[in-house]
Amino acid sequence: MKVIVAIDSFKGSLSSREAGEAIKAGILAADASAAVTVLPLADGGEGTVDAIVSATGGRMRTVTVCDPLGRPVDAVYGILPSGAAVIEMAAASGMTLLSSEERDPLSATTYGVGELIADAISQGCRRFLLGIGGSATNDGGVGMLQALGFSFVDQNGCEIPRGARGLASLAAIRMAGVMPQLGECSFTVACDVKNPLCGAQGCSAIYGPQKGATPETVTEMDAYLCHYAAVTRTVMPQADPDFPGAGAAGGMGFAMLSYLGGRLVPGIELVMAETGLETLVREADLVITGEGRLDAQSAMGKTPVGVARLAKTYNKPVVALCGCVGDGAEACLAQGIDAFFPILQTPCTLFEAMEREAAKQNLSRTAAQVLRLLQMNCT
Repeated sequence: MKVIVAIDSFKGSLSSREAGEAIKAGILAADASAAVTVLPLADGGEGTVDAIVSATGGRMRTVTVCDPLGRPVDAVYGILPSGAAVIEMAAASGMTLLSSEERDPLSATTYGVGELIADAISQGCRRFLLGIGGSATNDGGVGMLQALGFSFVDQNGCEIPRGARGLASLAAIRMAGVMPQLGECSFTVACDVKNPLCGAQGCSAIYGPQKGATPETVTEMDAYLCHYAAVTRTVMPQADPDFPGAGAAGGMGFAMLSYLGGRLVPGIELVMAETGLETLVREADLVITGEGRLDAQSAMGKTPVGVARLAKTYNKPVVALCGCVGDGAEACLAQGIDAFFPILQTPCTLFEAMEREAAKQNLSRTAAQVLRLLQMNCT
């Protein structure tokens, strides 16, 4: 039996590869003759670089860049054998780089993301795959653009301060200093949200509060971004702040679309395409996927459902394993998952369930029993 294990991470517990290897161990315990291939996956957020670099045999590169508050931080990105760069926005501008007390979207900048792109360009990369989940920022991607040579100036011709607050004084945009290599670059952005840049469904209103914004701050930032969009259209007439996904990652979607000609695609589709999952699924007898929590959100295109939809184009059976099941998980059954199984063996606390060795053991045991059941039905 050929089994493909394509599972997302169990966040806070196991990486995608660790979860996959645990499942592989369980399958082999039930059937030592099984041919099991583990393909780490992610949905464009945390783990995207690891998944794509691991699948393609690429390499990691570490660079010191600015964190959301301008402090130095070591950020890692991937360079693939094809020469493409894989970057997670969170590595330089992520929420996890700040304590809860430090979160301030008015001050947070995406400058470090631009530094990562600039470094990759210096390494010869011209094709970019960018995951933009987990950002701490709401600056419309202006910090990133500043690091790439775009100049955002006030009425006196001085560069505006970094962060969303700086947009209040934006008067003009100058492009004389833009890195010339950008004209040779393409950007594919993993984006699973459809929010516009501004308004009631914009990035400030919907995502600002989780980044530390107060109701007053939300109103302030939304006005700044509307102003930024208007000034942008004086130099980029095609810029559309209402385009679905323009509000992703505090407006990073807008910057990518308007200034860098970026293409927004669902995260899991990007990762599956780059890792070659379709070729593996085509030859498989069974596909196992999953994530830490399977619920109604999973059915809206997260990793397990993305894998299941692909597998069903080849009529492959799909089983999902998960740490727990939430409300609405049954919706996944209409999206290609044939059955799902929570892995907990005994009642325990959340801390106990997420302990690494316990989670591995639970995954292995559940995978073994699933395989035994499937084999029994095949005989």
